[in-house]
Amino acid sequence: MKAMSKTLIVFLLSLALISMEIIWSRIFSAEYFYTFAFLILSVSILGLGLGALSLRMSKKLTAINNYGGLLAITAFLMLAGPPAVLHLQLDFTQLINNHWMLLKLVATILILGSSFFTGGIVLSSIFRKEHANMPRLYMSDLIGAALGVIASVLLMNSIGTDKAAILISLPVLIPAFILIPRWWKITPVILFIACLAGLPYSAQLLTRPKKERAEVIYTHWDAMARLKVYQFSDDYWGLNIDDAANSPVFKFDGNWDRPDSLRFQFSIPATNLTQQFDSCRFLSLGAGGGGDVLQALQDGATEVHAVEVNPHINDMMTDGFLKEFSGDIYNDERVQVVTEDARSYVRRYDNHFDVIYSLSSNTFAALASGSFALAENYLFTTEAFQDYFQALSNKGYLLMEHQFYVPRMVSEVLEALRREGVKEPAKHLAVYHLPTMRRHLILMSKQPLASSTIQEGIYKTSAENYSFFRLLYPAADSLKNNQINQIVLNGWESQQAQSPTNLAPCYDDQPFTAQLGLMKNFDLEKVKKRLLPYEFQGFPLSKVIILIILGIVIFLIIPLNLLPYLKKGPKLKPAGWFYFFMIGIGFMAIEVVLIQKYTLFIGSSSYTFMTILFVLLASSGIGSRMSRRFKNHWPFLFIAGWILLDIFAFPYLTTALGGMGLAARIFITTLLIAPLGFFMGMPFVKGSEKAGELIDWGFAINGAASVIGSTLVLIPVFNFGFASGLTLALLCYVWAYIFLLRPLRQKIN
Repeated sequence: MKAMSKTLIVFLLSLALISMEIIWSRIFSAEYFYTFAFLILSVSILGLGLGALSLRMSKKLTAINNYGGLLAITAFLMLAGPPAVLHLQLDFTQLINNHWMLLKLVATILILGSSFFTGGIVLSSIFRKEHANMPRLYMSDLIGAALGVIASVLLMNSIGTDKAAILISLPVLIPAFILIPRWWKITPVILFIACLAGLPYSAQLLTRPKKERAEVIYTHWDAMARLKVYQFSDDYWGLNIDDAANSPVFKFDGNWDRPDSLRFQFSIPATNLTQQFDSCRFLSLGAGGGGDVLQALQDGATEVHAVEVNPHINDMMTDGFLKEFSGDIYNDERVQVVTEDARSYVRRYDNHFDVIYSLSSNTFAALASGSFALAENYLFTTEAFQDYFQALSNKGYLLMEHQFYVPRMVSEVLEALRREGVKEPAKHLAVYHLPTMRRHLILMSKQPLASSTIQEGIYKTSAENYSFFRLLYPAADSLKNNQINQIVLNGWESQQAQSPTNLAPCYDDQPFTAQLGLMKNFDLEKVKKRLLPYEFQGFPLSKVIILIILGIVIFLIIPLNLLPYLKKGPKLKPAGWFYFFMIGIGFMAIEVVLIQKYTLFIGSSSYTFMTILFVLLASSGIGSRMSRRFKNHWPFLFIAGWILLDIFAFPYLTTALGGMGLAARIFITTLLIAPLGFFMGMPFVKGSEKAGELIDWGFAINGAASVIGSTLVLIPVFNFGFASGLTLALLCYVWAYIFLLRPLRQKIN
């Protein structure tokens, strides 16, 4: 094979592997909840480095010159992995008390890691044999990955996630067919036929068998979410998102001229707030199936902004499956349908909305950071409540409900009001409990709340209504010791010691509202019956998963990467081993942080993730190709300097420009990421020039370090914010440069 053909193999394989990772992230986040998807995919990706390590340790693998067979195996494993795993019936909530579930988890990781393993053998073998051509090869690797990001998102959004998971093996089958010996070409042909044959059954193959809550009458699965429409009755449907969030859809005939007895009854009515205004301007944050919009129109709002980040939901309501059933309310002249992240949208309005309304908007957004981050959006940070406050009209109200986060959100509301210069924040706030619905409700106002609004703004707070609606703040004497009331009166710090969950405010630099668990609650006895995917009871699930992944890598994978020292022949010096280790941690730490940070600036969507990661990887690929034009110290100096700018300067810039249009924000993001990515593509190539054919070992070390970087960075980020994560990356690159100043491999006598 010529060098160009090997470059093409690297390109196609990298494109397929990262596409597979992203598509699998979407599949397993929908099926298992995003924290568990993070666990299995992060550990599975270790297979990439283990494949490279196997090459280093095996003479037979080293001798392989034709990669057709390995590529065909990789394609088969890509096809078979998700269906096999989903039909294992793995239940993460039973991991602690069911040994079979632990075995199923191990099997899951092995199955999913197998395609990365065989792909890692091919990539590292080519790198080893063609190490002199590393600038071109590594560019192909990174550019392939960049285009894989685009391919995966576009495929999921055009043909569906289930079908995309099948077709993404095609880039591997192409070189497999070309390279495999003549009589064996039937293998990739059979796999190609299997792909085509499996497309009509993709939904069944890639969905766990489960009992649904009601009849499913519509499904759609794209890069944002898996959507289902349940038919609960002839007049009431439900929109389900990733088996985690639900939104009601009411049957409406389009007739507003109906008696009070036939008016729709809503569980959390904003009627008494909306009707305080002669011409109410109403904003629904996370409009979902249109229940908020229907309520606002019924209550006489003259301007309704239906903001929903998922474009297909809006498509269903405006011109799709839900249009007729919902009474075509989204085409009402009073309604503005907006497909955009709520924070990005609300920042463009000042002193405008009379009522901002939000029911059970969630922060679960696995694709926002791929499989490498416990993702959050920015709906519930302190700065978010500042944005909502600024967007309210002079007498406006924010009504926000949530099941889990309200104690922490109350801390944030108080902090936001103080930042906005409100002298007595507590007078602008009321908090309610709806025990039969297991919900809490925040009412925030631009002006101090009138007593009548507090008592009757939602439901009347009376003895008759106490069983389903009660006031937590300002509380009656009988409830004055409740946690919410004490947070408002004495601050969240006064309640933290006795609280099972984290009450500290979250900020845009530290937006992990859903990470409520505290390590003091790490008690296996309490969760042996069922390990909840949510952290509202205080179990620190996200932190435990991070520690599990770090433990696997540190105590198992890293020792394996030391085995080549026991083998005869050339070896990396400790400086070489730590060099590839440090640049692996540094690269992934930067990637995870930048994706999350710039998602706030652009606005959360599948295309945001695609844009940010594409720019970072593509610019890194170009930097790899140009690396020999720069002396060794330049990439590290630039990376360090740019990180400092990203910590101390760029946040002010993005805040100031946050009100610009989407295209402008994407362009600015590209300008702020591409230069850094350009130089981040150089250190691996610089190391390969010194490591020579030992680059396969360096690739294995780098792969393990990448998983460490993507998890380790979350520890300082959770506790101190994104700046601390970038600082960790900066230190890694500084250490890497120090190691690069030394010989990376032992001299051969």
